[in-house]
Amino acid sequence: MAKYIQQVAGTLTEIVPISATTGLTDASKVVQTDATGKLDKSLMPVGIAPDTFSVLASEDLLAGDFVHIYDNAGTANVRKADATLPGKHAMGYVTVGVTTGSNAQVYFEGMNSNQVGLTIGKVYLATTAGLATNTVPTTAGQILQVLGNAFNATQVNLELGEPITLA
Repeated sequence: MAKYIQQVAGTLTEIVPISATTGLTDASKVVQTDATGKLDKSLMPVGIAPDTFSVLASEDLLAGDFVHIYDNAGTANVRKADATLPGKHAMGYVTVGVTTGSNAQVYFEGMNSNQVGLTIGKVYLATTAGLATNTVPTTAGQILQVLGNAFNATQVNLELGEPITLA
């Protein structure tokens, strides 16, 4: 970890930079990137962080799952999105797996880098819960929803389309 020299009340003092902030008490401190080489979102101004929402998981979620947020007895919950039934369309995705009863951070934009088996081009919500597919759904009663575009086998740029229940 790098350290810096700063003048404090006329004396040169070694300081350790911060990699995240809790607010005003960290004003004027030197910052450093995290282990991935990026700045923590707490260091960014309002509007420059990812568009996310923390919500209670009603089932185990895997990193990369496309998810649906729903009302569970007056409390927002999140579950895997699924094209087999109306009412479970994709609303975002998670980047980190969580267990039932834990809070999941749902992303509403950006690159989902945890999918599998895709080819470059438009992708749709799959009938396998949480996943995307390049195959256009055609079965009556299922949901047709564009999720975005795949750039390789694992990465989907989220551009959610309106879900359509097929007849």
